[in-house]
Amino acid sequence: MNFNDELTLLLKARYPIIYINTIEEDRVEYVIRKTIKANLNRSIYSWDFVDGYTNNPNNEGFAKRNPLQALELVEKLTSETPALFLLKDFNRFLADISIARKLKNISRILKLQPKTIIIIASDLTIPKELQDLITILNFHLPDEKEISQELNRLIKSLNIEIDSQFLDSLIRACQGLSLERIRRVLSKIIATYKTIDENSISILLSEKKQIISQTEILEYWDTNEKIQNIGGVDNLKDWLEKRKTAFGIQASNYGLPTPRGLLLIGIQGTGKSLTAKAIATEWQLPLLKLDVGKLFGGIVGESESRLRQMIELSETLAPCILWIDEMDKAFTNSDSKGDSGTSNRVLATFIGWLSEKIKPVFVVATANNVDLLPLEVIRKGRFDEIFFLDLPKTQDREQIFKIHIREFRPKTWDFFDYTKLSGLSEFFSGAEIRQSIIEAMYYAFYEKREFTTEDVCKALKESIPLAQLETDQMLRLQDWAKSGRIRLASSKTIYVNKNI
Repeated sequence: MNFNDELTLLLKARYPIIYINTIEEDRVEYVIRKTIKANLNRSIYSWDFVDGYTNNPNNEGFAKRNPLQALELVEKLTSETPALFLLKDFNRFLADISIARKLKNISRILKLQPKTIIIIASDLTIPKELQDLITILNFHLPDEKEISQELNRLIKSLNIEIDSQFLDSLIRACQGLSLERIRRVLSKIIATYKTIDENSISILLSEKKQIISQTEILEYWDTNEKIQNIGGVDNLKDWLEKRKTAFGIQASNYGLPTPRGLLLIGIQGTGKSLTAKAIATEWQLPLLKLDVGKLFGGIVGESESRLRQMIELSETLAPCILWIDEMDKAFTNSDSKGDSGTSNRVLATFIGWLSEKIKPVFVVATANNVDLLPLEVIRKGRFDEIFFLDLPKTQDREQIFKIHIREFRPKTWDFFDYTKLSGLSEFFSGAEIRQSIIEAMYYAFYEKREFTTEDVCKALKESIPLAQLETDQMLRLQDWAKSGRIRLASSKTIYVNKNI
């Protein structure tokens, strides 16, 4: 059921108070007025704190800076007058005892008369004592159809021609933006380029990055990482390659479900985060990074609101990659008694979305310690597959050395003895191998010469890999991987010696 139908149904059923959570105040008011005109015969009274009631000459300016008086208008109108009261930013006053009491009192009138209060707010904050009276109605950001209509209107007004393929790219670039933002950005594009062409996409993406950064929850990542830059993990690479085109129209016509996501578990430094970035590059999808720590706000209900905001924004930008780094540090299997159950509620909402989501948001979650993850997260159905990334084997270490040394010395990388380096780096992760190369470069730079194989060997001998410091955790991860409950990212794996 779309927004118009649901709103009409609620009004006909005489729901007393409707709460619409949206940042698009003007657009939602326009849609409400259009819906009322088409389906119902009601007068509309619009109020805000600064100007009071507007758009109605009989009550122009009434209840300026007086939210309690704004509610009194509901009682003043005769019972035979069908009316709709749009109260903007009224959520800020709901915690006031006089406002809460007044809403409870007039709710009796609203149930018997054709009158409805609609609260329009950018935040979802409802006091517990009013939750039974208020019905939440979601108003989503514009979909493809609405964006297409707006773009076609603008293109027609500018008298320019755009081919259908570029229009589809333009619509995708606009997804996740409000109509007001789209109009503003397109005005900027026209002022800059005098037309709408391929250059427009970069400006739209730049605006999208700014919007995402303002949420303080999601971060838009530019990445050029390639899957070839990850040493080893041949099983994981093969799995990803087979799903590379699964977001296209042909896959949909074939009846193939969209990939849901991956959970990457393993030892630190084995390329889990690098894999998330590489997937976005290989699949040519936008990469959004979720800061799980910022989901948890100090105000009751704020964490759940932020999670809903994250879900709505990521689904609006779909198809996309949602990267959740070190998920084990945020969603642990503890009872979370110290936060009044907030962590459990957020976790329940999140894993429910993982199981039920329809939009093509591919979730890539990483974790270092499987013991901290709740069983609900690693249960089949949340993710398409769970992969274990272990320490690189001999051939993989050679490949990792080549990848990183080629990056630092693209002209002389083949002068190094990779067999020797691989033999000295047993139990080293990919990140530790890279750091040993950097350390070798410091040695040589200090002595004002080029670094060599011997410098890297010296750095390796002076380094202690994490596998030798946290042997117990490594063994638990590897034992869990050997149990068959998780898929190995590499066809072969290295096991830590219990006696090291």
